[in-house]
Amino acid sequence: MSDRPGQVYPAQYEAQLTDKINQLRMAFEPVYTGAIDVYASPDAHFRMRAEFRVWHEGERSYFAMFDPENPRDPIEVPDFPIGSETINRLMPLLMEAIHQDSELRYRLFQVEFLTTLSDEALVTLVYHRKLDETWEQSARDLAENLGIELIGRSRKQRIVIGRDYVTECLVVNGQKFRYRQIENSFTQPNAQVCEKMLEWAIQQAEPLSGDLLELYCGLGTFTIPLSYQFDRVLATEISKTSVRAAEHNLGLNGIENVVIGRMSAEDFSVGWRTGEGRRIKEYQLDRYQFSTVFVDPPRSGLDDDTVELVREFDHILYISCNPETLLANIQALQSTHEVKRMALFDQFPYSHHREAGALLTRRPG
Repeated sequence: MSDRPGQVYPAQYEAQLTDKINQLRMAFEPVYTGAIDVYASPDAHFRMRAEFRVWHEGERSYFAMFDPENPRDPIEVPDFPIGSETINRLMPLLMEAIHQDSELRYRLFQVEFLTTLSDEALVTLVYHRKLDETWEQSARDLAENLGIELIGRSRKQRIVIGRDYVTECLVVNGQKFRYRQIENSFTQPNAQVCEKMLEWAIQQAEPLSGDLLELYCGLGTFTIPLSYQFDRVLATEISKTSVRAAEHNLGLNGIENVVIGRMSAEDFSVGWRTGEGRRIKEYQLDRYQFSTVFVDPPRSGLDDDTVELVREFDHILYISCNPETLLANIQALQSTHEVKRMALFDQFPYSHHREAGALLTRRPG
């Protein structure tokens, strides 16, 4: 087996997925023994974003990645089969242009790709030098020739050629949802599995009612489809860029029953408990009839204050990129809530990484 980054091994995929299912089942056995919904990934071309170092050796340059155990030795990456077909189509074309144009090549340090299922692409070129008008003209020619959006970055510089975003279209249960995805903002890396995550979340929410609180809403990936299942939604997010994207995406999808609040989950939890703070008062929480909270936290999971916040809801819908912190949070909630459903989402085939979903409901009495 080659150890070159980004390779795929379809013959091994089912066995690896079975291992992940068994690991998740064993880990959560103390808190859940029911069925686990499993959502597999395509076995190739599933990753919609990627970044590579650009390594220069004499007159030749190439895309490179590094083994953490040998961080000084670049591994050439001529193609990237786990990456989207768009990434793989663009890689050789971009490298050919870099070799042909010294303005594009000189002190180019890194290349980042952001692509969509509809073949849109945003490419960011990162440099260790100041970018000038000569570079900008070369970049414009490159963007036009390849049909891409392009950004040049260097210290204290960000030059946008075209747009600084792509628009993704995800289809869930036959319904299309559109999302503006901005450079350097968080997006789900595996778009086809993301569609399945949305499908599962909607399925869990269908029997529920009332209003929804969402924490860590990002650019509204879950907010928008879930808004159809609830009367009103209050969604919070700390990143300014993500809040702006989320508000744009609400309009893009014609959603009118969602309020986006710029606030961290931790600050919101404190404000919820104390009722203090300008923003908390602006949200007029007493106008909502909350029944459900949806969370998609970072790898660290929910902090203690947020655990106590979600405990106050009848239903907790939880998407996790780290099953270990998900388990810890569930164990902290066991006195009041029980797990009714779990799912495994294989966002990252050929890796140990697992993403999980859980629906928790308040215990009787």
